[in-house]
Amino acid sequence: MTPLEQVPLRRGITDRLRAALPSASEAAVGTLLWGTAMGASALANLLLAAWETPDRVRFVALLYVLGGMFAFPVGLTLARLVSRGRHGETAFAAAFVSLLAATLAFTAGLFALQYRSYYAEWHAPTFTLTWAFEFAFTMLTALYQFVVLGVRLYFPFGFAALVAASVWFARQRR
Repeated sequence: MTPLEQVPLRRGITDRLRAALPSASEAAVGTLLWGTAMGASALANLLLAAWETPDRVRFVALLYVLGGMFAFPVGLTLARLVSRGRHGETAFAAAFVSLLAATLAFTAGLFALQYRSYYAEWHAPTFTLTWAFEFAFTMLTALYQFVVLGVRLYFPFGFAALVAASVWFARQRR
C-alpha cells in the first residue's frame, strides 16, 4: 500500500479557491454597489420611520454600508465555491444564501463591536473573568438586538438588491 499524498489535495483546494476569487475590478465595483445598496436600504427605512437624530441615522447607515462592503467579496467567493460547475438555479441559490449570510454576519459583527465599545466603559478590567462574561453577554445581546431590530432594515430594498445580485450571478455562471 502506498501512502496518500497530501500535496495534490492542498493544490486542489488552493486552485479551487483561487478560481473562485473575484477579479480586482469585479470585487471593487461589486463592493461599492453592494455596500451602497445595503446602506441605502437602511437609510431609507430609518428616514421613513423618522428614527432618532440625523447623526445616528447616518451612523447606522454607515454600519450597513461597511457591512455590505466587507461581505460582498466573501459572499461572492463562497457562492462561486458552492456553485462551481452547477446549473443556474444552484448558482442563484448559492449567491442568495452566501450574500445573505455574509452580509448579515459582517453587519451584525460591526453592530456588536460598536455596541461593545459603548458598554465597555462600565465593564470590569480587561481579561478578567468578570470581563470575559460581560464581553460574551454584551456581544450576544448585541447580536440578538441586531436580529430583532436590524434585519428589518434590509426590507424591501435590500431584499430586492439580493434577488438582483443573485440573478446577475446566476446569469454570469452560465
